[in-house]
Amino acid sequence: MRNIKIIFVALISSIILYGCGAYSFSGISISPETETFQVNFFSNQASIVIPGIDQTFTNQLQDLILNQTNLDLVTSSGDLVYEGEIVQYYVAPNTATSENTAAQNRLTIAINVRFYDINDPTQDLEQRFSFFYDYAASRSENAVRDEAIQIIYERLTQDVFNATLAKW
Repeated sequence: MRNIKIIFVALISSIILYGCGAYSFSGISISPETETFQVNFFSNQASIVIPGIDQTFTNQLQDLILNQTNLDLVTSSGDLVYEGEIVQYYVAPNTATSENTAAQNRLTIAINVRFYDINDPTQDLEQRFSFFYDYAASRSENAVRDEAIQIIYERLTQDVFNATLAKW
C-alpha cells in the first residue's frame, strides 16, 4: 500500500511540474520548440544621425533577451527574429520660462520593430515604440546624451521585450 501512495504522489507531482513547464517567473511564455533568437542590426534612419546609437540599441536588446530568457543568440536562422530601425531622434523645448525661453528640453527616440516567431507566425508583430528624456535647457544635448540614451534604451528594450515575449 505504501508503494502505491509513493507512486501516486510521484505521478501527481510530475503532472503538476509538467503543466508549469511553459511558465517563467519573468512572466514570459516561450514555446518549448523555441531555442534561439536573433537581433538584426537596427539602422539609424532618423533625420538626425548620432553615430553609434544604432549599435548601442541592437546590443542592449540582445543583452536584455539573453538575461531574461534561456534562449541562445544566433546571427541567422533564429526561431525569433527582431529587426527594425531607429526612426526618430528629436530634441524639442518642453517647458518655457516667463521670458519665453526654454526651461526644459526633451530628447525623444522612436524605433520601429518587426518581430517574427518562426514557430508561431500568429505572434508576429510590427510596432513603433518611443520614449523620452527631459533635461534642463541650461545643459547642452551633448552633456546629457549618454545618460539620456541609456535611460531611453532601457525603457524601449523592456517595452519591446514585453510586447513580444511577455505579451503585456
